[in-house]
Amino acid sequence: MKLRIEKPIYGGAGLARSEGKAIFVPFTLPGEEVDARIVEDKGGYATAELDAVTEPGSDRVPPTCPYFGACGGCHYQHAAYPAQVQMKIAILRETLERAKIREIPEIDALTGEPFAYRNRVRLHVQSNPFSLCYKRRNSHANLPIDKCPIAAPSLQRAIGTLNQQGTKLDLATSASEVELFTNSDESSLLLTFFTQRPATEAQPWLRKSWPQLQQILPAITGAAIYSSEKGRQPSKFIAQIGEPSLLYAVTDAHFHVSLGSFFQVNRFLLDPLVHRVTAGETGRAAWDLYAGVGLFSAPLAAQFAEITAVESAAGSVRDLRQNLHGNPHHVVAAETASFLTRALAQRVPAPDLVVVDPPRAGLGRDVTTILGKLRSPRITYVSCDPATLSRDLAALLESGYRLRKMQLVDLFPQTFHLESVTHLALD
Repeated sequence: MKLRIEKPIYGGAGLARSEGKAIFVPFTLPGEEVDARIVEDKGGYATAELDAVTEPGSDRVPPTCPYFGACGGCHYQHAAYPAQVQMKIAILRETLERAKIREIPEIDALTGEPFAYRNRVRLHVQSNPFSLCYKRRNSHANLPIDKCPIAAPSLQRAIGTLNQQGTKLDLATSASEVELFTNSDESSLLLTFFTQRPATEAQPWLRKSWPQLQQILPAITGAAIYSSEKGRQPSKFIAQIGEPSLLYAVTDAHFHVSLGSFFQVNRFLLDPLVHRVTAGETGRAAWDLYAGVGLFSAPLAAQFAEITAVESAAGSVRDLRQNLHGNPHHVVAAETASFLTRALAQRVPAPDLVVVDPPRAGLGRDVTTILGKLRSPRITYVSCDPATLSRDLAALLESGYRLRKMQLVDLFPQTFHLESVTHLALD
């Protein structure tokens, strides 16, 4: 069928309509006319595959990556980068409006280089023929790759090297996945392997492979091996060799980031992201909830008399304590909801600022309810999902907060994923 694309939607597709039914078509741009075929009809809406673009938009460009369209990682390489940013702003604003949030401030954008930005990639290991792979779009099938244009140059070189040397390393029989992580100047490289082999076999393999890895990957400083996830069970640590962490420079600080600890992936936007979250914030006390390794806690420690950083992941907590050493701080190893519940019950005075950087699931009703009761004068919300952000903001606005500023932070160019920073204050 012929379709006219109306607008972009969260998830990477464009929205068209046929006889009133919403149809989602990937790899399209607003205003384009396309030929498409429905591949799944859900009753109220349908998903389609793009066959041809009969009237291309002015923002359409040739994709940089040879795997684009087949790979499930990127969604927007057919769009000029400024158009990608504007689509994300429109999606964010519409999601907020759909949650009935009023008086939305102007949303400006923080952007960086649109390629070679990722400091971390995770790939699947294919045995026959041997290759490192991503997954094909809408599939569990492997897609062998020899480069990834959104990855840092050192990671792309490492992918090529491991593709060439993986058979000699016996990588295919020893690991099902491998994660590569580099620091700000690409001087250090950490490798994490995931295996289905028993620990009695995986640990000797890592020790045996370490000298070979050091020879073929000069930047490597440490490696670890974990059991592969089973269902929803988290990966279990088996062994580690070399350095357990790397030093990552952000603004004027150096962060210890261990194997397995969460850290933001865009190597170009870390400094400006931290600035957007922390600049101009001062006072007696600040809480950094979902603190990770302390990306926001450390700079806030120089601006507040006291910092409380809350994190539940054990590895990140260890890094957090090290990264905040020497500053007036409290590190709380707990889930955010549990920490807030105790603080409310004990009538702990509300801090001047609360920073929240939750996972994709957002804060949830329990956390927003307690924050509304604590009534900190200022909340800064760092979000990676516009739907859960909108839900949480609606709850906080009901508690008396108002939106002061909002920024789109494009940490994931070429993909539909978007980060945002929202500053709230009590009326």
